[in-house]
Amino acid sequence: MGRVQGKVAIVTGGAQGLGRADCEALVREGAKVVVTDIKIAEGEALVAELNARSPGSALFMQHDVRDEQRWQEVIARTVAEFGGLHVLVNNAGLVVPATPEDCTLEQFRLHNAVMNEGPFLGCKHAIPAIHKSGGGSIINMASVATHLGYPVFFAYSAAKGAVRGMTKAIAIWCQMQKYNIRCNSLHPGATDTPMIAEANKLLGIPDEFYTQSGPGLGRPEDVANVVVFLASDESRYINGAELLLDNALVIQ
Repeated sequence: MGRVQGKVAIVTGGAQGLGRADCEALVREGAKVVVTDIKIAEGEALVAELNARSPGSALFMQHDVRDEQRWQEVIARTVAEFGGLHVLVNNAGLVVPATPEDCTLEQFRLHNAVMNEGPFLGCKHAIPAIHKSGGGSIINMASVATHLGYPVFFAYSAAKGAVRGMTKAIAIWCQMQKYNIRCNSLHPGATDTPMIAEANKLLGIPDEFYTQSGPGLGRPEDVANVVVFLASDESRYINGAELLLDNALVIQ
């Protein structure tokens, strides 16, 4: 307990799935967390649960990560409410299955707006706040799709690939500027979340597929445990890294 005591974190897409698990783990380990999402009811319900367990530990803000002004408002309120910002988890995402030939320009732009431009805006506006707070950690949620060929998740893979490169550039920039800010990307394999369940439904993939073949289906807490580690000072020497959480899927 207390591995991130005294730290303040923003988690985008925090109302469900991986984001929810991240928020729960961070609060459990002592952080103050701002949960942001477009899902208002789910976000408010989660914050109520978190504050019931740890009073004053969480705040919800409706947040479309494509909106630059809203990013500025979220960060400003975070600092005003909790006195600073130390951790940003760029988690918000979506997936609409489509191949390179089937994918529409609208679908491609949507994926990149949410999962490429969203993290860019978050990093751009969070860096000054984290630096002013004494430094910290940016954690960008990517995917094993950046390492494997998944034609049916074409736009998703493209957006996450951009995050992979962006992460390294931000890590070096912050190091050059002596900001004391680390930036790393996480690359989970298939994880038991509502987003994956919906994608499997659209593709007709049965639940037993993951138990009968391959590395199996991960759990949200498998990712959340690594988020806590990267948010903590325990990972002070890990910077610009891409961490695979895939039970050896990529090397099979």
